[in-house]
Amino acid sequence: MASEDVKRRESAVSTIVNMAEEAKHASEGVKAPSHALLSICKSLVAGGVAGGVSRTAVAPLERLKILLQVQNPHSIKYNGTVQGLKYIWRTEGFRGLFKGNGTNCARIIPNSAVKFFSYEEASKGILYLYRQQSGNEDAQLTPLLRLGAGACAGIIAMSATYPMDMVRGRLTVQTEKSPCQYRGIFHALSTVLREEGPRALYKGWLPSVIGVVPYVGLNFAVYESLKDWLIKNKPFGLVEDSELSVTTRLACGAAAGTVGQTVAYPLDVIRRRMQMVGWKDAASVVTGDGKSKAPLEYTGMIDAFRKTVRYEGFGALYKGLIPNSVKVVPSIAIAFVTYELVKDVLGVELRISD
Repeated sequence: MASEDVKRRESAVSTIVNMAEEAKHASEGVKAPSHALLSICKSLVAGGVAGGVSRTAVAPLERLKILLQVQNPHSIKYNGTVQGLKYIWRTEGFRGLFKGNGTNCARIIPNSAVKFFSYEEASKGILYLYRQQSGNEDAQLTPLLRLGAGACAGIIAMSATYPMDMVRGRLTVQTEKSPCQYRGIFHALSTVLREEGPRALYKGWLPSVIGVVPYVGLNFAVYESLKDWLIKNKPFGLVEDSELSVTTRLACGAAAGTVGQTVAYPLDVIRRRMQMVGWKDAASVVTGDGKSKAPLEYTGMIDAFRKTVRYEGFGALYKGLIPNSVKVVPSIAIAFVTYELVKDVLGVELRISD
C-alpha cells in the first residue's frame, strides 16, 4: 500500500511538472511575437530619430545643394558654398536656411526607419541564403552581399516615401519671388496632384532608383566593412574590448558617406531637375526670372542627361557637390552613430552588424 501511495504521489508530481512546463512553453509562444514586434518598433524608432537628427543638423547645406542643382544657368544667384549661404541669410533670413526642413524630416524619418529596418531584414535573409548555398553555417556577409542588402533597403525606403521627396524639392527651392507659393506639405501634394496628375509625384524616380543602389549600398557596405576590419586588426589602438568608440564610428560613417555620394551624385542632379519639370509658375530660381534660354522640359532620364551636358557642360552634373560633400559626411556619420546609440538606449538586441 505504501509503495502504491508513493507511486501515485510521484505520478501526480510528474503530471503537475509536465503541466507547468506546457504552460511555460505556451506563454513563451504567446510572448515571443509581441517581443519581436516591440523590437521591430524600437528599431524603426531608432532609424527615424537617426534620420531626423542628422538631416536637421545639416539642413542649410542641404537646401543650398538643391538650389545649386536646379538654378537656371543664365541667371546665377548662388555661386559657391559660402556665397550661397550668405545670400540665403541676406535675402531670406535665418528661417530661409531651414526652408523645407520640416518636409525633409517628415520624409526622412519614415524613410530612415524603413531603410535601417529593411537593411537588417535583407541582411538576415541574404545571410541565410548564402549559408544554405555555401553549406557553411558560420559564414558571414561579404562586402558585396552587404552592398546588395543596402541597395534593397535603399530602393524600398526611397520608393515608399518618394512623393514626399518630390514636393520637398519644390518647397526647398521656393523663394519670396516665386510666382506661386506652396503653403506646406499637404498643399504642395494636393496642388501637384490637381495640376499635374499622380504620375508627377514620381518624376525622377528612375534615376533615384539607379542612384540609390551605389549610394545606399556603398554606404552600408563601406561602413560595415570598415568596422569589421578595425575590430579584427585593431590598428592604432582604436578598438577596446571589441567595441569601437563613437569617434571611430563617426569616421567610418564619414568615409562611407563620401564614397557613396561621389559615385551617385550625377543621378541626384538629374532627379532634382526632372522633379522641377511641369511646375506651373515655377520658382524664380528655376526659370531665371523669365530669362531662361535652355530647354526646361525633359522627356526622360537620358534626355535630361543629354540636355544638361549639351547646354551646361559635364561639370553641371556635379553642381552643388561641394556643399553636399560638406553636408553628407557629418550627416551620414551622425545618422549611423545616432541609430546605434538610440538602439542601445532602447535596449534593442539587433544591431546593424549582427
